Amino acid sequence: MSMRELTVLGQPAPERADAARNRRRILQAAERLFTDRGVAGVSMDDVAAAAGLGKGTLYRRFGDKAGLGIAVLDERERELQDAILHGPPPLGPGAAPRKRLKAFVHAYLGYAWRNLELLVVAETGSPGARYRSGVYVGFRRHVELLLIDAGADDPALAAELILVPLAGDFLRYLAVDRELERDAIRASLLRLTARLARA
Repeated sequence: MSMRELTVLGQPAPERADAARNRRRILQAAERLFTDRGVAGVSMDDVAAAAGLGKGTLYRRFGDKAGLGIAVLDERERELQDAILHGPPPLGPGAAPRKRLKAFVHAYLGYAWRNLELLVVAETGSPGARYRSGVYVGFRRHVELLLIDAGADDPALAAELILVPLAGDFLRYLAVDRELERDAIRASLLRLTARLARA
């Protein structure tokens, strides 16, 4: 891949010590509650109480449960971003573009399955929330650059078409409502990616 590498998106601005401490308390409380009760079984009031902070602090900081979900997912997404930017091939630099695309889809699906309930909340909290997130924009650009390097037709559109079926809500629909096996979903999405990466 050329030097058009991406930077890790969503780096937080420096915080005051008390604000950083409150953020950690909130995110740790949310992680515990989401793990214990599931995302749907947790309210913002529950998180505020578990963190020992006022509801106003929580709402000012995160806005709603979708915003809180995005913040909880943030660290996990950073790990995936770091593997893409600095990890070993084929996910990281050094492999052929088509191999990197396949590795990205495989890695993203693993991330999505591990975080599916939270991903759905974060991506569907408001119309278009998924597509406005800095992480989505970064992943889209990464896929587009790989498609350019692979010589694909219309890499910008192809990048969107690769990422759209990786949405949490769609993956949940396939796995839960349609009762499709995760391995079958993965295989089909990898075939789609390979087709879109062709020139």
